[in-house]
Amino acid sequence: MKPKRVITYGTFDMFHIGHLNLLNRLASLGDELIVAVSTDEFNALKGKKTLIPYEQRAEIVRNLKCVNRVIAEESWEQKQEDIKRLDIDLFAMGDDWKGKFDFLKPQCEVVYLPRTEDVSTTELKVALNEFLQEHGAGFGI
Repeated sequence: MKPKRVITYGTFDMFHIGHLNLLNRLASLGDELIVAVSTDEFNALKGKKTLIPYEQRAEIVRNLKCVNRVIAEESWEQKQEDIKRLDIDLFAMGDDWKGKFDFLKPQCEVVYLPRTEDVSTTELKVALNEFLQEHGAGFGI
């Protein structure tokens, strides 16, 4: 029997418990979890600035026991080709993207999972910026 393949896409900057919770839940929905990590170049096109370079973000995700494979996300358009090329059964994202990828339903099942409450990369970046402004750039290291 063919393994059920799940794919998701994301930047995974400042990896946090919300990322881990999402990836663990996604892994439980199939036999193989493929994660497409957004490249620095693609993030620039989206107007996103990351703190951690692509190679390091991909390596962090690649080393999670729930992840079977990491690929680069280089464009919005590649999702349809990835689903076909990788024989994907389930496309899944956090529910902050609800409805945005329903156009993929003819190719595979599409699921949006709830985000972990009270944690997001954007909130972490804001908190870090406030911390640095209040306490200066030094961490006493």
